[in-house]
Amino acid sequence: MLKFILRRTLLMIPQLILLSIIIFMLAKMMPGDALTGSFQGNPDVSQEHLEKLREKAGLNDPWYEQYGRWLGNAVTGDFGMSYVHSQKVTHLLAGKVENTLLLATFTLIVTYLIAIPLGIVAGRWTDSWADKAIVTYNYFAFATPLFVFALLMMFFFSFVLDWLPYGNSVDVRLEAGTWDYYVSKAKHLVLPVLSGSILLTYSTIQYLRNDIIDQKLKDYVKTARAKGVPEGKVYTRHILRNSLLPIAAFLGFEITGLISGSVFIETIYSYPGLGYLFIQSISTRDFTVVTALVMISGAAVIIGTMLSDIILSIVDPRIRIE
Repeated sequence: MLKFILRRTLLMIPQLILLSIIIFMLAKMMPGDALTGSFQGNPDVSQEHLEKLREKAGLNDPWYEQYGRWLGNAVTGDFGMSYVHSQKVTHLLAGKVENTLLLATFTLIVTYLIAIPLGIVAGRWTDSWADKAIVTYNYFAFATPLFVFALLMMFFFSFVLDWLPYGNSVDVRLEAGTWDYYVSKAKHLVLPVLSGSILLTYSTIQYLRNDIIDQKLKDYVKTARAKGVPEGKVYTRHILRNSLLPIAAFLGFEITGLISGSVFIETIYSYPGLGYLFIQSISTRDFTVVTALVMISGAAVIIGTMLSDIILSIVDPRIRIE
């Protein structure tokens, strides 16, 4: 196991370097530069002054020199300066990471709390009325666009019933650290978490249902039943243990996918996380922030792949990835 982790960690280095080159080159190919958004539409800034600022910031240097500086700084955690927000990118991201991690964590928990029981019921009692109802729900979850469902949730629970707040991550009038502050933070999480988790359950339900149906036909299950093992133990000790392997294998992808893919939810609910910042940065051409966020998302996917392999080998000792 240690050998596998070390080898995968070393393999990540060239992957991250290649990813950084691609991201940096794509950012350079976009119209404008890091200074464009901050002075866009400002009549007081002349073109000559803008050129002097570009020269001072090194934006007129060859791309490989700019990339070398950017990579060297990125390794130390310095992703440059956001000229739109007039602060370092790392400081800007620090205020958003907590919100995105909270949203991703609770979305994943609620997704599994819904999907795993439904997948077990649908797989164990195949073709029953419960299975048909769960499959129908799965079709709707798969076919419903996330942004449409999120808007309907916001309209119904925030505007019609006025039960839950939307916009921001907490009531700005409350003092940080108080009980009311944490209650408000929890209330602001409910709608984004439910909007994301309810629609994300379809893949977990389908994987689990299909695998349980497949495991029920395996020879080892027939042997256990022939030996008189109670049906409950056949499911808990044999079928479920093997059926949960795909869920465990995809856990790393689920975690990183939620962290890097919360753009729609955060934008619709104006939830101040990394996804919402990403959309804002694109619209204002804040390229240093965009580059940092895409790099972080790409690195998270690479790390998630390794994490999934490790989890899979831990859950099932019979599997050895060497």
